[in-house]
Amino acid sequence: MNNQNLYVDINVLQSVPSSNINRDDTGSPKTAVYGGVTRSRVSSQSWKRAVRMAFENQMAENGTDWLKGIRTTRGPEMLAKEVQKQKADLADGEALQMALTIFNKAKVKLDKKTSRTKALLMISHGQVEKLAKYVLENDEIDSKAIKKILNSERSLDMALFGRMVADDPSLNVDASCQVAHAISTHEIVPEFDYYTAVDDAKEDDESGSAMLGTIEYDSATLYRYANVNVCELAHNLGDKTATLEGLKLFIKDFVMSMPTGKQNTFANKTVPQYVMVTIRADTPVNLVTAFEQPVKSQQGYVESSIKRLEKEYEQTQKFVEKPIATFALTNFEKSLIANQEDNITSLIDDVVKVIETRVSDENSND
Repeated sequence: MNNQNLYVDINVLQSVPSSNINRDDTGSPKTAVYGGVTRSRVSSQSWKRAVRMAFENQMAENGTDWLKGIRTTRGPEMLAKEVQKQKADLADGEALQMALTIFNKAKVKLDKKTSRTKALLMISHGQVEKLAKYVLENDEIDSKAIKKILNSERSLDMALFGRMVADDPSLNVDASCQVAHAISTHEIVPEFDYYTAVDDAKEDDESGSAMLGTIEYDSATLYRYANVNVCELAHNLGDKTATLEGLKLFIKDFVMSMPTGKQNTFANKTVPQYVMVTIRADTPVNLVTAFEQPVKSQQGYVESSIKRLEKEYEQTQKFVEKPIATFALTNFEKSLIANQEDNITSLIDDVVKVIETRVSDENSND
């Protein structure tokens, strides 16, 4: 495999109206203090969840099963069902016992009362199918063979976001992708919506509401950032074609997805106003420092945020190597980025063309 470092930085500016897409334990929109002021914040976990759900939708549309794995404590139950699918005459109890044997051999701790794993375990559809086939074909179960299966057939989300198995670190998968918490480029002031609900069946002489309450919200122009270590992604997937296809899907779904918190209440689904993708050979660079001093404006934040971001992109080149390539997608006519794209599809295609010339098939020398 080509071991040259290769990183893809994805920078997004997106204006979101009144919304509460990622709540804390009190129901309030998450915030962060940066540059001495309060910012709107959307956690990385929340946006990764949105990307994984987009993968799931694409699996249903395309009839594929390699994009999204299953993060669950019900691994033994899933495996038992797959065993019965491959051998229909097996009784439920016998299939479950086979599945439990597999998990015990893998040294994944189980809850004896529920026959479930004690912690969430990420497992791919391909791994479940292989494990079922293995346990049906072998009377003696070898732990090394089980672990080999659990380290193969990785789903795209597992290859991107990793897997941690505290019970057995040999089953860990190093993440090839990092996702930052999205924050607003400017200071925000939380607001409250006072709402009431009227009982449609109340009598004419009755007054008042049947329910009332408040919900906190804010609006923001968010800076979103993620990066992908392409060589690590290729290592995790073990295939050049899957790596390029997976990178395409991740860029698109990271750019276009949005967490669904309170979406029915606020209908806040917008598209980005600016996307910049940079391919680097030395190190990924988060450009959030462009907004350490918050943007101030009474005429919108997007245009000022774009100017700040592109200026920061140029200034960071004093400290890092010149990028291999940078592409931008925006309606902002004064953009400083030379490679301007017409749409999201052309942007992704041009990024992948550059990557394709620099990444080798992980298995080409096996």
